[in-house]
Order: sequence, then structure tokens, then C-alpha cells
Amino acid sequence: MFYNKVELCGVNTSKLKTLTDEEKTELLRLTKRGDKRAREELIAGNLRLVLSIIQRFTTKTGEADDLFQVGCIGLIKAIDNFDVDIGVKFSTYAVPMIIGEIRRYLRDNNMLRVSRGTRDLAYRALSEREALASKMVTEPSVRDIALSLGETEKAISEALEAIMAPVSLYDPVYGENGDSLYVMDQICDEEASVDSWLENIAINEAMKKLTDRERAIIRMRFYRGKTQMEIAAEIGISQAQVSRIEKSALERIRKEM
Repeated sequence: MFYNKVELCGVNTSKLKTLTDEEKTELLRLTKRGDKRAREELIAGNLRLVLSIIQRFTTKTGEADDLFQVGCIGLIKAIDNFDVDIGVKFSTYAVPMIIGEIRRYLRDNNMLRVSRGTRDLAYRALSEREALASKMVTEPSVRDIALSLGETEKAISEALEAIMAPVSLYDPVYGENGDSLYVMDQICDEEASVDSWLENIAINEAMKKLTDRERAIIRMRFYRGKTQMEIAAEIGISQAQVSRIEKSALERIRKEM
């Protein structure tokens, strides 16, 4: 989550103000009369509500700024449409508005299309996980959430996986001394073979011009299908060093070819 992220969209979340129900009611009445200053104060006084809601929807800090802005749109819509005479607390009216705005945003901006039923189950699961976490000593498991919601573990797992943002092969997962390790560096092709490489790329002569260590790493990595972590453990160097040597060797092969 982003509990330690102090600033969202230029707003210092550690200094968000809160309003009493009486203050909200008075500001809402003034807003309905066209008082712009009251409207701004009302928005500022409910940002903490938006912050608490978006924590249900994201596990990545990078998403927080976008969701905070979308949540604020939902808050403004709630302020502009709320009727102070209906006898309902403003937060009771605003929360569904904010959640609805966030869900629409996530649905429309997700690279993968997920059915509404699956997405709703995922959000219910996230909400339930948050509720269980406040009661349990350990982190709630998928089984705990499934039992609480009356769903199967498989349904919960698939729903949560469905709303996860796709990971780029070029996302860095580790860095050391300026060398970055990317997702693609952790993937090996189980079906790759020496024959398929030799049939498609004429690298015999280029390989001869590599150092013994470079040649060994290229063979283990691409001919034997080993990951960089496995290679690092076998030859006794760090994974970051394996990554650097591999990239350098491939570049030399390209130049030779």
C-alpha cells in the first residue's frame, strides 16, 4: 500500500483537515447558495475520506496519485448533488459516489478487460481483507477471505489476479551499483535449444571472440535455459554481474554479426 506516501497530487496527506457533521452541513448549505469558498473548504475537509477509500483499490504506490484525483472527482460530484434535507449523513452519500467513480476509471483504463462480476468480487475481497486484517494478528489468507465471503478460494484468487495490472518485461526488479535487473532477465525459455539458435542466428564465429566467462554465461543462459540467478549461484558471482556480462556479450555478438 502507500501508507507512508505523504504527498499525493501535491497534497500533504499528513495534514488533511477534518470537519464535524455540523460543519459539513453548514458548508453544504452555503455551497448550495453558490458560496465557492465554502465549496472549496468542503472539498478540502473530505480529502481524508477519499484517501481512506482509494486504499481499498490499489497495492502500488504509482497508482495512488491517479486514484486520488479520480476519487476527488467523485467527491465533487457528491458535493454538487447532495441534498442536505434528505436526512442522510454526507459520508453515507459520498462513499458510493467516490467508489463508483474509481471503479469506472479502473474499468475503462485497464489494459485487460475483466467482467463486472469478477471485478466486483475482487473489490469485495480487497475490502474484506482490509476488514479481517484489523481483527487478525497475521495477514489474512485467500482461504480466510473466501470463508468470510462464502466464496471458493479459486474464485477469490482468480478475481484478485484478474484486476492486477500487467507487468512489463522491462520493469526493473533489482538494482546494484547502477546495474538494473529486469523482469525479462528472470525468464527462461524452456523450449529453447542449441539447434533452434544455430538454425536462426549464425553466431558460431561471434561466440569465439567472447571471453571464457562470457561464453559460459551465454551458453548456460540460452542453450541450457538457465535463469540468471541459477547461473550466479553456479559460477559464484552476483546476479547483477551476470546480467551485466550477458548484456555486454550479446552486444559484442551483434556487432560481430
